[in-house]
Amino acid sequence: MLTKVADFVKLRMVRLCFICNEERASVKRPKTGQQLCRNCFFYVFETEIHRTITDSKLFKKGEKVAIAASGGKDSTVLAHIMKLLNEQYDYGLDLFLLSVDEGITGYRDDSLETVKRNQQQYDLPLKIVSYKSLYGWSMDEIVKEIGLKNNCTFCGVFRRQALDRGAIMLQTDHIVTGHNADDIAETVLMNILRGDIARLQRCTEICTTGDVRIRRSKPFKYAYEKEIVMYAYFKKLDYFSTECIYSPNSYRGHARTFLKDLEVIRPSAIIDIIYSGEAFEIKDDIKLPTQGVCKRCGYMSSNELCKACVLLEGLNRGLPKLGIGKTHRMRKLHGEMPRNTATLLHLSQVKIDSETASKEPGIQ
Repeated sequence: MLTKVADFVKLRMVRLCFICNEERASVKRPKTGQQLCRNCFFYVFETEIHRTITDSKLFKKGEKVAIAASGGKDSTVLAHIMKLLNEQYDYGLDLFLLSVDEGITGYRDDSLETVKRNQQQYDLPLKIVSYKSLYGWSMDEIVKEIGLKNNCTFCGVFRRQALDRGAIMLQTDHIVTGHNADDIAETVLMNILRGDIARLQRCTEICTTGDVRIRRSKPFKYAYEKEIVMYAYFKKLDYFSTECIYSPNSYRGHARTFLKDLEVIRPSAIIDIIYSGEAFEIKDDIKLPTQGVCKRCGYMSSNELCKACVLLEGLNRGLPKLGIGKTHRMRKLHGEMPRNTATLLHLSQVKIDSETASKEPGIQ
């Protein structure tokens, strides 16, 4: 009799999966609090991403899609999921891996080795573009000039345009990035704190289109970072987990710390912030910047020159703070750019990488 009671108590202590009610629960979802077995967690996670893709109508059959690959957990899981869902649900997409080498010794060189292994594991063509080849500067060199206070401004601006230029080289229609729910919630908070109404209006959009007509989307918009980590861990995916050596002083880091504190108190805070960002409305009398084209490089810009061109000009003129703060004051003090200053190649002159774009697996 005592043995039967002990077995009953033991059975009660072992929590069964919330979905199948058969297997032992081994995962507690941060997003919902549900306790699931591994297989049900994989199914739910993958199905939610699929629904996000289909509900938002992110892709069309026959599209060439570049997966922004850094070697980190988000982009590695994204590459795995995109290949899996493309085959499972017959999206009909031509997939590529697109990486940016910022030139950060001891960080990006190591993470790119992970990307190269991912290329072999998923059998997808890989294109790597570098800051040094595009801008003539590596991030290590930029940090020596600017210091550790504003280096993330340079890196963020340069990386965004580097991805678009890489996509042009691959002749792709679409770029997908591994931005997750935590990233988007952080961005909403940052734009509120900075009073940046223009970015606040569009930062929660799941898909955007730049002036180069390459769509950029975020399939992980509603996926929690912790669940992405759990998926990568239980699937035993090959990813690089070291943080960028230049990022601890970034402004985003403060928003991230605040968000993590909120999440401890209220796990739904992340998704709630995203929903709040989606619901923001701008008054009709608020004047927003008009999107135009940079007269120097042809990239989208709300000013005469895009941010990348201004930052690069400052570096090449020995005025690294030209693009930080009040640019017009610096120009009054130092004058306009000399004619012999190196500038960005115009987008219309970017050469197509026909070998990689022809879908031959390999590294370029």
